[in-house]
Amino acid sequence: MEEGLERLKKSKRKKKTHVPVRMNLLFFAVFLLFSLLVLRLGLVQIVNGESYKKEVERTEDVVVKTSVPRGKIFDRYGNVIVDNIPLNAITYTRTNNTSIEEMLDVASKLSDFIEKDTKEVTERDKKDYWIINNKEEAEAKVSEKEIEKLQNNEDLSEEEVNAKVYKMRLDRITEKELSSLTDKDLEVIAIYREFTTGYALNPQIVKNEGVTPQEFAVVSEHLSELPGVNTTTDWKRSYMFDDTLRTILGNVSSAREGLPKDLVDSYLARDYNRNDRVGKSYVELEYEEVLQGQKEQIKNVTKGGSVLESLLIQEGQRGKDVVLTIDMELQREVEKIIEEELMKQVVNRSESPDLDRAYVVMMDPNTGEILAMAGKQYVKDPETGKYEMRDAALGTFTTTYEVGSVVKGATVLTGYMTGKLTPGEVQIDEPIIIGKEGTPKTSWFNRYGRIPMSDLYALEKSSNSYMFKVAMRINGQEYVPHANMPVNPQAIKTFRNHFSQFGLGVSTGIDLPGEASGIEGNLTNPGLLLDFAIGQFDTYSTMQLAQYVSTIANDGYRVQPHIMKEIREPIDEKDRLGPILYEKETNVLNRVEATQSQIEHVQKGFYRVYHSPEGTAYAQFKDAPYNAAGKSGTAETYIDGKLSYNTTLIGYAPFNQPEVAYATLVPASHVQASGVADPYVNKYISQRVMDKYFELKKERAEEMGDPTSVNKKIENADEAEKRQEEDRQENN
Repeated sequence: MEEGLERLKKSKRKKKTHVPVRMNLLFFAVFLLFSLLVLRLGLVQIVNGESYKKEVERTEDVVVKTSVPRGKIFDRYGNVIVDNIPLNAITYTRTNNTSIEEMLDVASKLSDFIEKDTKEVTERDKKDYWIINNKEEAEAKVSEKEIEKLQNNEDLSEEEVNAKVYKMRLDRITEKELSSLTDKDLEVIAIYREFTTGYALNPQIVKNEGVTPQEFAVVSEHLSELPGVNTTTDWKRSYMFDDTLRTILGNVSSAREGLPKDLVDSYLARDYNRNDRVGKSYVELEYEEVLQGQKEQIKNVTKGGSVLESLLIQEGQRGKDVVLTIDMELQREVEKIIEEELMKQVVNRSESPDLDRAYVVMMDPNTGEILAMAGKQYVKDPETGKYEMRDAALGTFTTTYEVGSVVKGATVLTGYMTGKLTPGEVQIDEPIIIGKEGTPKTSWFNRYGRIPMSDLYALEKSSNSYMFKVAMRINGQEYVPHANMPVNPQAIKTFRNHFSQFGLGVSTGIDLPGEASGIEGNLTNPGLLLDFAIGQFDTYSTMQLAQYVSTIANDGYRVQPHIMKEIREPIDEKDRLGPILYEKETNVLNRVEATQSQIEHVQKGFYRVYHSPEGTAYAQFKDAPYNAAGKSGTAETYIDGKLSYNTTLIGYAPFNQPEVAYATLVPASHVQASGVADPYVNKYISQRVMDKYFELKKERAEEMGDPTSVNKKIENADEAEKRQEEDRQENN
């Protein structure tokens, strides 16, 4: 018995020793698990915490940016040019988990309350809608065998198979089946189209033009039945002066257009949404980031695709206001003058069968501020067949032409700068004959004789022969009748390099996209170098001519032309502009390499063009009270194989203290025919626009505000408010 008790004690001792070992193993395992958990939590929180946080914010907190009205555009005197008109608008916002069926249901209900234009509904839209509403019939259009065959194709993924099947169903929908769609169906499709644009949780405009007060009210009353639909206020651009300067101002995309296709990546990189309305061209495009404004930002706290809460994190502010250098009253008068002078010639097609357009640029030669840039073109409307006058202001810097003798000031100065001509030097105006069988190249006033003349008289009378001899010296030779003239590529390069100092043949630097620098001719024979010297080889724009004459006027400084004068803070006051945020400063691009006395000498020649009896613009400017100077030009050109003439005139005033410079270019102004004289349309336009400039200046001496004033008043505030209300009523 004692032995049995002893065995029992040993057994208990053994059991006691085993229990602690198991417990230790268990504790050790728990310790390891907790250690792994701590390490894992540390890894998640410390190493990957930021990325997980971003992922949570992306999926749970969605920031929606809502566009605001663009900044306004004013002229130099504070007249509103481009405004925003408020519009009643109906919007729709879908969530991440909104189904197609839910959107179609809301679209159907909404179609009972509003009228929606169906013009943009495409055949594909109709087919998609038909498939959604006729699922069984749609599925039957592709057999199981056809689907199986596609699925057995190992080169196709499941997604590609589904896409091909869907396309087959689309292709097999008949015209009869589509014709079963009612007007109500088409309206639903048009509304549904708007629902599906843009991103989830971003309001999409369903209708913002033509929303009647009745539609706005009834939709507002039924919002509880229309999940995602809202009534709000939108905006639209309004142009106070209608078509005046319209092409220069540019356009803004609609909400449906959104970002221009060719600029999508650039805009997205700058935090734009795909359906944002942005500037598409010219001023609206050039100053997009200024005019765009600060968007309102709302954070939507979502769960499972549903919005739990919306928090305002940034208030919106309309875009900043842009003040242009343009004088809109002068601009309108210049356009009117061009139209009137063009029409006088259009009615007599025998003199000017190809004349259909004219351009004028007026600018401050000291600052580069563009006061007016106008172009008009007489065109036939392809739809109505009627002729009408259209805005062609873009042509002032996007189209180039042979401009004729206006470049002779640059030719003379090139002669001075290269040491090939001395101020006051006398040369013989005579027919220039190159080679034994060469055709004489002459001045317009001297076909056969020999007339001694100085450089000033050559500018006054517009001598071709004088300029030809300057060109021959730059080519490395003196003129000898019937002598050969070699082709010297360096000579044309020298000419172009010097002309570029005045802005001829190069970009002027205007702050608008799409500027043309001109076409350089190919020097295939020596006579073409002579043509270059009188403006009948390379082509130039009206804007280049304005910069060129400004450079002559301001003693040799090539100033960059610009259309933006100031950027101002937007304020809510009706009759006053906000404080200046930025003011464009004068930018001198270069000074020509001529001496002051050489430039003054050419200025005297330009003065004689306007004031000497033999001057080519004497008849138009001899009695002008503002003491102008400048240069005229006529260039041969060919249209459909027929000889025609471009006419130009450049100038500035007052002569001693220039404050305005201008360039007028009239392509194909007349033809050379027996008994038909040059109609001088370029000179009549130039005289009238300069007269108008000084007439307006006199009228404004006491009436108008200072365009440089910091505290600028909105001059047409009442008219702008009236126009805004008229536009709002028309659109609503």
